[in-house]
Amino acid sequence: MTHRLTAVITGASRGIGAAIARRCTAEGVRVALLARTPAPLHALASELGDGAQAYACDLTDADAVRAVASRIEGDFGGAPDLLINNAGLFQLAPVDEMSAADFSAVVQTNLIAPFLLTRALLPAMRARGSGTIVTLGSIADRAVFPENGAYAASKYGLRALHEAMRMELRGSGVRATLVSPGPVDTPLWDAVNPDERAGFTPRASMLTAADVADAIWFAVARPARVNIDELRLSRS
Repeated sequence: MTHRLTAVITGASRGIGAAIARRCTAEGVRVALLARTPAPLHALASELGDGAQAYACDLTDADAVRAVASRIEGDFGGAPDLLINNAGLFQLAPVDEMSAADFSAVVQTNLIAPFLLTRALLPAMRARGSGTIVTLGSIADRAVFPENGAYAASKYGLRALHEAMRMELRGSGVRATLVSPGPVDTPLWDAVNPDERAGFTPRASMLTAADVADAIWFAVARPARVNIDELRLSRS
């Protein structure tokens, strides 16, 4: 019997995460959907059907992450084939106006959380000798904009984490891919209203969440001998 792929997707309740979940299930992949808020997560799992399971979890809580990773491995019969670290938090403010709590929340969500989940799931992937870890970067992992100190700092750090993993995993059978899109039209922008702010990309000119999901599927669907180290996406 053909092995059915499994995927863990964080930030799965909306935006890019939900688009990735829909694309994966359309390709026959069983998905573990992770996010902090239960209601939209369970609604998406219901939409996607029997191949989707919802796991509400605070990914910045190390104990909660260890527990959910153990549950997923039990439910799915082992480590996932795909780990897609997508969950993110976007806060805009000048450095001297941003609170320490907001800065910490961005770094915890965008950098510490993917580290915690990867640390929990990677040993079993290494032991099996297969799997792909996808890290969702951003244009902000190489370019810095005003009011973007916390987000850019977290995404620069995330790119460094990916690059370290890529070196450490070479030859192990576990692949590591960084996907870094430009602006994507998701609910993340609702509070920012970029259409009315100078210097921001209008939402109609952004990538779609489905565009990013397509790029991720391209990367993970390559033959096992091929690692897509990095994909950078922009609107043409």
